[in-house]
Amino acid sequence: MLDDAVSKDPEEEKRKIKSVKRMKEIMTQYFIEAKTAKQHNKIVAWITSGGPVEPLIAMDIIPIYPENHGAMIGASHLGVQLCEIAEQMGYSRDLCSYARSDIAAAARQTGAIPGGLPPPDFLVCCNNICGTVVKWYEVLARFFNVPLFIYDTPFIHTEFSDAAKRYVKRQTYEYIAFLEERTGKKADRDRLTEVGRLSVQAMRIWQKVLDTGMHKPAPMTAFDAFFHLALIVTLRGTQVVIDYYTELLNELNDHIAQGIGMIPNEKYRLLWDNLPVWFKTRWLSEKFASHSAALVASTYTNAWCNVVDLIDESDLVGSLGIATSSIYINISIDRMLSELGGMIRKYDVDGLVMHSNRSCKPYSLGQYDIQKMVMKEFGIPSLIIEADQVDERNFSESQIETRIDAFMETIKAHKG
Repeated sequence: MLDDAVSKDPEEEKRKIKSVKRMKEIMTQYFIEAKTAKQHNKIVAWITSGGPVEPLIAMDIIPIYPENHGAMIGASHLGVQLCEIAEQMGYSRDLCSYARSDIAAAARQTGAIPGGLPPPDFLVCCNNICGTVVKWYEVLARFFNVPLFIYDTPFIHTEFSDAAKRYVKRQTYEYIAFLEERTGKKADRDRLTEVGRLSVQAMRIWQKVLDTGMHKPAPMTAFDAFFHLALIVTLRGTQVVIDYYTELLNELNDHIAQGIGMIPNEKYRLLWDNLPVWFKTRWLSEKFASHSAALVASTYTNAWCNVVDLIDESDLVGSLGIATSSIYINISIDRMLSELGGMIRKYDVDGLVMHSNRSCKPYSLGQYDIQKMVMKEFGIPSLIIEADQVDERNFSESQIETRIDAFMETIKAHKG
């Protein structure tokens, strides 16, 4: 399930994904290398989760993701403590809880990583996920007194115009020039091409991992995928990601061959929209499982592979900006509905669960409209859960439990 603790139930032990242990080893080594970067004359860059990491990997720069750290803070139940510190510093409670917890962690040198994240040599901010990150990273740039590169992506209302494509392509060249200035060395074009190839390969394998959710019963749920997502975000463009997801895929295919599903007696299949509620992933997983329901897919985990066909492996510089701009959260509601509809059909889901996330307003904006459209076009029940990704003060367990129970009764009646 969601951890690798030894279970007394042999059937539960069969369902567990053993690759989790290797995943933890990789992430531990990654943070050790980042924390000791200065000792080995390595450069550390903090970058937003939707930002183009491939040029950093190609130039041997260690990428650090404050949002990943925010997720870890949430899972470690440190969110309220750090958010309150940020609020005492003058930041509004209405701000993203990732931003608040990260700013507080940086100021206090604390968090889910002992001693806090390693300080950045510079920052890279891409606004394809939201506008908040720009102000957040400006705060960090002032705090650490380091340079900040902002990669601006136009919002895609209908089609991606040729002018917009030229605009983001120029920024990719500016981005690489910025990295060359910070590192004091020229970018190796052959190395960029190789990293692009590895990145595309990793995204395709990650898609295959997620596609195991098409099988009935599903060998993995979205809650498991939330955990395994870390590598495709953090180290995309390296061989270690490909090796790990290949191992994970083999294990999941073995479970499929044996007819092992992650949820015992899977009867209902659901799709999750928006970020996880990191501090309640286990509770939510067990709650849905108690109704024999498996969340077999998620728009969030899918976001790191659904643009893979937009990347030209032979022209990473020319195509990276187009792919970066085209992610799920940077497109219109109509386009979101189209992608959501494709996932509903692909994974053959019985219902849609939407996390109305107090922190992530761009992801949550329009959910009520999308909910109506989904119910009209696909005729499946849907549920909106109001919560937050990190701040536990915005989660009412009793209220959400009641809504899930009622939603599942609707699902059962709908399926007859």
